[in-house]
Amino acid sequence: MTRSLQADYLVVGAGAMGMAFTDALIDHADVRVAIVDRRHSAGGHWLDAYPFVRLHQASAFYGVASTLLGGGRVQSHGPEAGLHERADVSEICAYYRHLLRDRLLESGRVEFFANCDYAARQIVSRISGRRFDVPPTCRIVDARYLAPDIPATTPPPFDVAEDARVIPVNDLARLSEAPSQYVIVGSGKTATDACIWLLSRGVDAGAICWVRPREPWMLNRAMIQPDPAVFVGMAATTMEAAAAASSLEDLFLRLERAGIMLRINRSVMPTMAKTPTLAQWELEQLRSIERVVRLGHVRRVEHGRVTLDKGAVTIARDALVVHCAASGLQYPPLVPIWGPSAITLQPIRAGFPCFGAALAGYVEATRHDDAEKNRLCPPTPYPNTLAGWAAMTLLGTRATMSFGSEPDIKAWADGVALNPARVPPERGRSAELDDARARLKTRLPDGLARLAELRHAG
Repeated sequence: MTRSLQADYLVVGAGAMGMAFTDALIDHADVRVAIVDRRHSAGGHWLDAYPFVRLHQASAFYGVASTLLGGGRVQSHGPEAGLHERADVSEICAYYRHLLRDRLLESGRVEFFANCDYAARQIVSRISGRRFDVPPTCRIVDARYLAPDIPATTPPPFDVAEDARVIPVNDLARLSEAPSQYVIVGSGKTATDACIWLLSRGVDAGAICWVRPREPWMLNRAMIQPDPAVFVGMAATTMEAAAAASSLEDLFLRLERAGIMLRINRSVMPTMAKTPTLAQWELEQLRSIERVVRLGHVRRVEHGRVTLDKGAVTIARDALVVHCAASGLQYPPLVPIWGPSAITLQPIRAGFPCFGAALAGYVEATRHDDAEKNRLCPPTPYPNTLAGWAAMTLLGTRATMSFGSEPDIKAWADGVALNPARVPPERGRSAELDDARARLKTRLPDGLARLAELRHAG
């Protein structure tokens, strides 16, 4: 028997963006929301993440607007003393589990359809086969548009011979016997996490071969903190660097000199700019790995041999190849968030998807005209290249100026920890923040104009 869904909104995907949107929507509108997800609970890709993963940015920037992830604490010891705490995978999954149960479902206005697929205005249970029709009056919210690919659920993007030893990064923590060599395949955050984890477990740097198809630029974690003076200061320095940059490469070198951007090898100019954050202590450890293969993408792994775009390398006969090469971030074309058939969640402020989804939920609850919503909240892309990073920074800044011009949105955003640039009303003035704001105001026009040119230079 097919049942008709009783809801004003159907949110497809219970990951970070779907949860942030729903949380903000029900806080500001008297509506009923259904959430559907193919997994067994809320949390999205975190339910399949490798066991030693942590957020790469402060916990306060992640989650939903109503409920702070973690305690907003500053670390008092360890290599990141002075920086804000970063939740690990178990904390994140527990946060979403409790948020779903104790806030969303407890509200009586949210229904969760676990282990279900959605297509063609119908929900189908993967467990029972039961079907639910979605009425035409129910608005669809697509929270899957930018769902990441991760190694646990994505096969290696290269051929694997039968006698080769290849595992996804998740299986590193389950090893029962150490190989003489680890071959880490990937250039991004997952690969850096794998290298740092191996080194922390006593693996000698000489036993790690790191296959990096591209060199990455990364953001200095100390510059991406829940402190408006720090964050606005970083934004001001970025605009100063952009205004003076003669090229994309020059822009990133200026940001490196300013302590904003990091690269692992100073003798190689990176071409990849997904820009996760990295701490200085991690950078020092990554630089201890001397065997780095830069021959393009891996094409085939065989017993004792890896073939790449530009050649082949010999590896140990018992080498363990660790797959960290899933694409992660997705790069579909930008579309209006409010479209004729669905609300398609995308970042709005550059680089902070949870804030963007929560902002979309607030605007959906407080505005009625879709054209006006799209004017206030244009989408921002994820970056991949240097030019893509320039485009993200440009469009994200323009979007911030757009939604920030509305007094109620600005007031809401200043009260939300997810917003990295928020200035809470209770925060007193400081000379550091005043200086950062003045610098940003002075350099913003020239910086944006130059970024508009540089985004087409890559």
